[in-house]
Amino acid sequence: MIRLNNIVATYTTTRGEVSAVDGVNLEIPTGKIIGIAGESGCGKSTLLKVIYGDLIYPLALKTGSVQYGFDSFGQEVTTSDIKEYWFKRISYIPQSSMSSLNPVIRINKQFTDHLDPSTDKAKVLEDVRAYVQKLDLPPEAIDAYPHQLSGGMRQRIMVAMGTFFNPDIILADEPTTALDVVVQKGILLLLMGLQEETKSTIFFVSHDMGVHYQITHKMLIMYAAKVVEFGDSDIIFTEPLHPYTRMLIESLPTIGDDHLRTGVSGRPPSLWEDLTGCRFAPRCPLATELCQTTEPEFKEYRRGHFAACHYAENTYQSSEIAILYDHHPQNQSPE
Repeated sequence: MIRLNNIVATYTTTRGEVSAVDGVNLEIPTGKIIGIAGESGCGKSTLLKVIYGDLIYPLALKTGSVQYGFDSFGQEVTTSDIKEYWFKRISYIPQSSMSSLNPVIRINKQFTDHLDPSTDKAKVLEDVRAYVQKLDLPPEAIDAYPHQLSGGMRQRIMVAMGTFFNPDIILADEPTTALDVVVQKGILLLLMGLQEETKSTIFFVSHDMGVHYQITHKMLIMYAAKVVEFGDSDIIFTEPLHPYTRMLIESLPTIGDDHLRTGVSGRPPSLWEDLTGCRFAPRCPLATELCQTTEPEFKEYRRGHFAACHYAENTYQSSEIAILYDHHPQNQSPE
């Protein structure tokens, strides 16, 4: 289990500090693929960096802590000492492969840099050459410098580096970005197979709700630095409790359905502002005065299903509210 205790992560800028993740309290079970979704700038990548312990200026963990359920250690591991276990027990697949690979060192050395001196590096590299072929890469790709490979090949190298040593926790920040659909499928199948075989915990960030539906066990929905919903993926997709989650799901096209999809009107609030009430209220078709003035509590409404919405208990059970939602101008197709 990973326990997130009141995580508040800030960035320092010339204007001062701004909270990119604000008050996240969650318990994440082991052995699951956890999907993280939400608009750009909502805090998804920052949350992954906090979990990974990559707290480099201007990012800082203002308050809170992360506890890692590494049972075999027999001791509590927190963000202050998690770096000791990078690659061994926890790995990170970043969005930008070119800025993450050392441009002046061959890729094969980057696979073995962190290994103990007693490790047979030749044997490790032999296994790596076989492993990268699962990602549609030629074995000789690991002998190249990063600039000698295409962007897609570099991204697949990063996926290989993040998964080869079978860590307990894999943090994948949009690992299939800018890749063609065939390669995307290969990476997704690799992650699913690895998780099933090793029972590792994978955090998977993506804007593609269709991918989340296919591979994740649980979903974590973020909006404006807050977690607004968390629960089993099948329940999230069939019975969402938060209006924002419902809007994300209804943006998915389905075969045979020619219903016009519409975006969420408006824009997320500026995190520089003094925010009161529900942060989604200005864009929510169900918002009331209560939503404008009082921040909803993030709490459990069903077993394992959490949400931060004043009307989560009856939003999708009350026919009156359902009619209000369906007839809101934001959800109407143009004539």
